[in-house]
Amino acid sequence: MKNFIKKAVKRLPKLDCNQIADLINLIIDEYELLEIVLDSMADGVMVADKNNNLILFNTSAKIMMRLVNLNESVEHKIWKVVKDPRISDFLCKYFAGKEESKTSIFVDYSDSEVKLFEFTITPLIKNDSTIGNVIIIQDITDKKLKESKLRRAESLASLTTLAAGVAHEIKNPLGSISIYLQLIEKTVNKNSSSKVAKEIKESVSVIKEEVERLNKVVIDFLFAVKPVNMNFVEEDLNKFIAETIDFLLPELKTEEIKVETEFSPKLPKVAIDKRYIKQVLINLIKNAEFAMREEGGILKITTEYKDNQAILKVSDTGTGIPDHILSRIFEPYFTTKDFGSGIGLTISYKIIKEHGGDVSVITKENKGTTFIITLPVPEKGQKLIAWDKKGDAHEIFDINS
Repeated sequence: MKNFIKKAVKRLPKLDCNQIADLINLIIDEYELLEIVLDSMADGVMVADKNNNLILFNTSAKIMMRLVNLNESVEHKIWKVVKDPRISDFLCKYFAGKEESKTSIFVDYSDSEVKLFEFTITPLIKNDSTIGNVIIIQDITDKKLKESKLRRAESLASLTTLAAGVAHEIKNPLGSISIYLQLIEKTVNKNSSSKVAKEIKESVSVIKEEVERLNKVVIDFLFAVKPVNMNFVEEDLNKFIAETIDFLLPELKTEEIKVETEFSPKLPKVAIDKRYIKQVLINLIKNAEFAMREEGGILKITTEYKDNQAILKVSDTGTGIPDHILSRIFEPYFTTKDFGSGIGLTISYKIIKEHGGDVSVITKENKGTTFIITLPVPEKGQKLIAWDKKGDAHEIFDINS
């Protein structure tokens, strides 16, 4: 088609008005086809000329980049029409030769969830000369989420393989140590009046504490990898959350943390194991407390009912989670706390998965973090389909009504 148009343009002086009109309509159709193809793409496309002015973009790019101050009669440097300052800074540095041609950037617009966009910039070549640049923008949020979930599953699988060995190699020696400590205590108690006996008794006490701590680590480890027997009971989730908050309220007040709740009155009862869901709630609230430990802040807990799912959100106004460690927070033994075990979120993730739910996180450095838990709410109503003489379903009855 391109060669045909070129040949037609060369013959332009010999064409009559109707032929010229047909040629123009053909060019318009080709241009419209190009627009349709670009606007049908899920990826964003932006084109800059050799002076770094924006000359073309598709619908996806306009939505993803929230392009602003667009006036076709005025030239715009490509980094000046992008709303997010981090993207604008990246584009500005790239065209100044200070940035790589590929990067990923988290974007958080106030009216939507956090997105992760990947930018790839390639030169626009014509006749062996660079006449501009093409910027391809991909929304890789779901892709990264799936990769993160896969890594969590692989981590748990690896831990499962190690569990039997850990139980044998650590728990059994710990049991033996505990027995010998008891024997030492009995011997020391017979001569408890001597100074040496008192010193030994104090040392034994310290050793016992450390043995108990190690034993707890092993138990937590085994819990994270072994199947859990859940005792599901239908509970009022709003009431259960409120009771858990009341339990932790004195500690939160001490840390100058204000608690806000927003419970959905439409939330139906949810089948949960109270012991384990309480463990998840306490863990998330403790993490929020740790994130706000220096200046206090607001802990907000909300519930809603959507698409047969109970949705629980635990939000804080703390330090947030840096981008470079966000994908690792559910990994076993990964922690940013000085005295953390690094297994709390791993166990929480496992508990929610055992409930048939899911856990996700939205965060922004120095702005706060929100953990989102979804739990399934099964439909109770049993339906009866009535069939007509032709064998077609024509009415559905709720047999419980």
